[in-house]
Amino acid sequence: MARLNLLEETRFEKLPVSVYEDEHIASKKVAYRISDIIKSKQRRGENAVLGLATGATPVEVYEELVRLHKEEGLSFKNVITFNLDEYYPMQPEAQQSYVKFMDENLFNHIDIRRDNIHIPDGTLKKEDIAEYCLAYEQKISAVGGLDFQILGIGRTGHIGFNEPGSAPNSGTRLVTLDDLTRRDASRDFGGKENVPTKAITMGIGTIFKAREIILMAWSKKKAPIIRKAVEGEISSNVPATYLQLSENVEFILDKDAASELTRFNTPWLVKDCIWDAQLIKKAVIWLSREVNKPILKLTEEDYNANGMAQLATEQGPAYDINIHVFNQLQHSITGWPGGKPKADDSQRPERAKPARKRSLIFSPHPDDDVISMGGTFIRLVDQGHDVHVAYQTSGNTAVWDTDVLRYVEFTIDFNQSIGEDTAQLEKTYEKMRKFIEKKQPNDLDIKEVRNVKAFIRKSEAIAGARYAGLQDKNIHFMALPFYETGKKVKNPVTEKDVELTMKLLQEIKPHQVFAAGDFADPHGTHIVCFRIIFEALKRLRETEDWTKDCWLWMYRGAWQEFEVHEIEMAVPLSPQEVQRKRHAIFQHQSQKDRPVFPGDDEREFWVRAEERNKETAVHYHELGLANYEAMEAFVRWKF
Repeated sequence: MARLNLLEETRFEKLPVSVYEDEHIASKKVAYRISDIIKSKQRRGENAVLGLATGATPVEVYEELVRLHKEEGLSFKNVITFNLDEYYPMQPEAQQSYVKFMDENLFNHIDIRRDNIHIPDGTLKKEDIAEYCLAYEQKISAVGGLDFQILGIGRTGHIGFNEPGSAPNSGTRLVTLDDLTRRDASRDFGGKENVPTKAITMGIGTIFKAREIILMAWSKKKAPIIRKAVEGEISSNVPATYLQLSENVEFILDKDAASELTRFNTPWLVKDCIWDAQLIKKAVIWLSREVNKPILKLTEEDYNANGMAQLATEQGPAYDINIHVFNQLQHSITGWPGGKPKADDSQRPERAKPARKRSLIFSPHPDDDVISMGGTFIRLVDQGHDVHVAYQTSGNTAVWDTDVLRYVEFTIDFNQSIGEDTAQLEKTYEKMRKFIEKKQPNDLDIKEVRNVKAFIRKSEAIAGARYAGLQDKNIHFMALPFYETGKKVKNPVTEKDVELTMKLLQEIKPHQVFAAGDFADPHGTHIVCFRIIFEALKRLRETEDWTKDCWLWMYRGAWQEFEVHEIEMAVPLSPQEVQRKRHAIFQHQSQKDRPVFPGDDEREFWVRAEERNKETAVHYHELGLANYEAMEAFVRWKF
């Protein structure tokens, strides 16, 4: 019976999928499977032939394999590897090369023979590539074919660098990269313009010959393409759908990457559900959108015709369910994000007491506060709360070099105008200018350049917070050590990061903490900063009584927005408040027009914020709620 139930749950899925709690557990499972293959082959005196991938997805798999080698004696002397792909052209010693990636993450730490390592050669002459690719295929065949192939998946649906349009029988070849693929790689190369337009990749036909194929994916960012690959029709537009034709494939996902699969996203379509309040809310909002009706106009027929008969039968009648969910949404809307004084707060998202709260807004980068919750920030100040803002990092990697020179030139001219000696400053300026002239993409900035970039971000953050109405004494710059590498790859979080955060919390003793919860941030800073806050609060809750009355609210906006069913506090903004928020964002001039790291959203930050806030308001209105100009959304973290 359990097997039949599972088949019913997964009936939309066209290939095997295993879902794990998080990427750490999943990565270890994959590493153990690879280890078992290696050991099994060793016992038979045979070589294990592995197809390997690069990128962030397999990093923890390689970490675990290194650990198994160093701590448990797993030997790689009988292992032969073939990597999926390499950028073209690409020098092997370049920071972005997959040769360097594999050496740093795996090969330099195990006992594999160097002549057993095969990675496509990015240094070839173009006229030699076709012959080289044929020889690459022949080498795989000569050693008996691939025993195990690791795959990631790009947001275009590419596997390897087999972009949309690739044929299912394609072999190793030179390909042209999709624009989205190049945008996703832009941070590694210091801008999309520096990303190679081509790559050498194993073909889909080559991958298919592997005796075991594992595709791994982590994070919500991959969820939409995973759903297409697993549940969609086979199409050259999504090359990963070709894997549906293989009998040897399995998708290994974390919960976030699997979140848009039918069995997780709309489980009522495939099984009987245990209807808790959150699932009811999600299902009714989904139904409202599915039939294009406000919630209060949904009927029993709508429920029955759209897979929700069980809910109507067990929790109905339908109209009672509608009213209950409508009221939940209505109660999430408040113009008093710090709580409304002398009001009944039983149906409000925030407490009425104390009437004047200490509110601490943590901002991972120096502009996330006004981008993501600028309207709420301003309203908290206007309503008389003791508001503080803490900028967790300096943001000193995200300023254009030309701005650095412009600001220093201004400083030299100003100092000269008031008769100050500028000899040392001019000497420093020349050092910086010469460095910038010779600087290559992703080179580490010299200290002087990093400092000026940090000063620029700091001055903008102060201007933005002042515009929101804050006094300077309530503006805090933390410069958390994990961030201060000057590179895109940051240091691990240390005890110092947590201690600095605990100290600030102890000084302010806030009733409210606001923290960035949009973990889709492609640079990872947001989730790292949130984990530091969480760890600091967790420790303080063990010893300090004030923390029991401290609520943690998550905001989004810079990179994504909460789904309506998730929102617990929606703060409506008037047209005038939208404009005030826009001008607060405008104070961050170095991020305006074209930020250094825009991610895959080409819109300016203020445009993103306004359009997302308006979309949230529209969603509420379509469900039958009042028609506001815009809304900022929050979810409370439950300890």
